[in-house]
Amino acid sequence: MNEDRIAGNWKQFKGKIREQWGKLTDDDLDVIAGKRDQFIGKIQERQGILKDEAETQLKDWEKRNPDFRFDK
Repeated sequence: MNEDRIAGNWKQFKGKIREQWGKLTDDDLDVIAGKRDQFIGKIQERQGILKDEAETQLKDWEKRNPDFRFDK
């Protein structure tokens, strides 16, 4: 998914993201705004997990939500 499309759909996916990672705040999600590296960092920080685990969680979430993928 290209960057323009991510930005356009970001609000729609914020709700789905909050279902998976409830510790992320609205401010966190506004800062992330579809940027994969920042998102992984916030998952790590808020969940208290290692980067590899955050990446695994994100990949699993992307598989369950095929309409949305972060740019790598």
